[in-house]
Amino acid sequence: MKKQNLLLIVFSITCMSCEEDNGSGASVNLWGVNYPVESTLKLELYNLNITGAIPEEIGDLTNLRHLDLGKNQFSGIIPPEIGNLTDLSFLSLKDNQLTGEIPIVVGNLQKLNYLYLNGNELSGKIPSDLGNLNKLYELDLSYNKLIGSIPSEVLNLESITDLILGSNELNGTIPYQIRYLSHMTGKLDLSHNQFNGTIPFQIGDLVYLRHLDLSANQFSGAIPPEIENCIQLNNLLLNDNQLTGQVPQSICNLNHSENGDLCFECFWDSFDIRRNKLCPPYPSCFGIFHHEEQDSSGCL
Repeated sequence: MKKQNLLLIVFSITCMSCEEDNGSGASVNLWGVNYPVESTLKLELYNLNITGAIPEEIGDLTNLRHLDLGKNQFSGIIPPEIGNLTDLSFLSLKDNQLTGEIPIVVGNLQKLNYLYLNGNELSGKIPSDLGNLNKLYELDLSYNKLIGSIPSEVLNLESITDLILGSNELNGTIPYQIRYLSHMTGKLDLSHNQFNGTIPFQIGDLVYLRHLDLSANQFSGAIPPEIENCIQLNNLLLNDNQLTGQVPQSICNLNHSENGDLCFECFWDSFDIRRNKLCPPYPSCFGIFHHEEQDSSGCL
C-alpha cells in the first residue's frame, strides 16, 4: 500500500506540467501508474530506488519533453524505443546500472538540449549519430566503459557548451577538429581515458572555455603555447600524462588568482601539471609545489 501511495504521489508531481487530461485517450502503464500519452510532457522519477529494466513502453509517450530516470537502479540496455521520443529536450539516465551500447537511435532526438548517460556501465563506441544533435548544450557520457576515439561528428556539434567524456576507456588522439568547438563556454573533460599523442595546437581556439581537463591519459610532447589563448579558463588540469619539454612562459597569461579562479600560486584545485616529464626552468608565475613530482630524468 505504501508503495502504491508513493507511485501516486510521483504521478501527481510529474504531471504538474502536463495539459489537463479529459480522462479519455490512450495511456501507458509504467511502474504501476497509467500515464496518458497525449498529456504527459514530463516524467521525473529521479532517485526513487527503482529497479529492473527500463520498459520499452517508455517509447509510447511520444509527447514527452523531459525524461529523468537518473539515480535509480535500472539495469539492462537502453531500449531502442527511446528513439521515438523525438520531442525530448532533456534526457537523463545517469547513475544507474545500464549496460550495452548507446543506441544509435538517440541521434533521432534532434530537439535534445541536455543528454546525461553518465555513471552507468555502457560499452562500445560513441555513436557518430550523436553528431545529429545540433541543439545539444550538454553531453555527459562520463564514468562508463566506452571505447574507441571521439567521432569527428561530435566535434561538429554547433550548440555544445559542455562535453564530458571522462573516466571511460577512450583512446586515440585529439583530432584537429577540436577547433570546431571554439564556441564552447563550459567544460571539456577527457580525463581518465587512454588518449595519446600530442595536445594539438588547435586547443588554443577554444577561447571561451572555462574548464579543460586532460588529466590521467597518455599525452606526450610539449604543452602547446597556443593554450595561452584560452583566457577564460578557470580550471586547467594536465597532470598524470607524459608531457615533456618546458612549460611555455606565456601560460602565465592565464593566471587569474585575483578572481579566485585559475591560480598558479595556489595548490592543485584549479591548475595541476604534476606527474609528467616537464623540465625546468618553470614559469615565473608557478608556486614551488608545481615543480614537484616531475620525472626530469630526460631533461638536459
